[in-house]
Amino acid sequence: MKKTNSDYIDPARDRDLYSGLIRLHILHHAVESPIFGLGMLEELARHGYRISPGTLYPLLHGLEKKGYLSAKERRDGKSLRKVYRATPLGRKALAAARIKVRELIGELMEGK
Repeated sequence: MKKTNSDYIDPARDRDLYSGLIRLHILHHAVESPIFGLGMLEELARHGYRISPGTLYPLLHGLEKKGYLSAKERRDGKSLRKVYRATPLGRKALAAARIKVRELIGELMEGK
């Protein structure tokens, strides 16, 4: 069977579909322990999300602005590093998202 262009997955084209998953992934890790940009870039890459710092940092700032994350600067050797933690609002949002994600996974797996 001949493959067509529609048979190939293009992560760049579908990025908007994954942006919510990336935000949830960030929030999940920020609930578990403090996070920082480079560490999250590496963690996301381990899961196949290849995003640039120019994409990640606005996501982190947006989550902070909405009250899901709080940030503090922490000295790391000679440089300062911005470290993020989940806020109580972020923890509640993640708990609610878990319910929705479970529902979605159930529906997605039914179709297989």
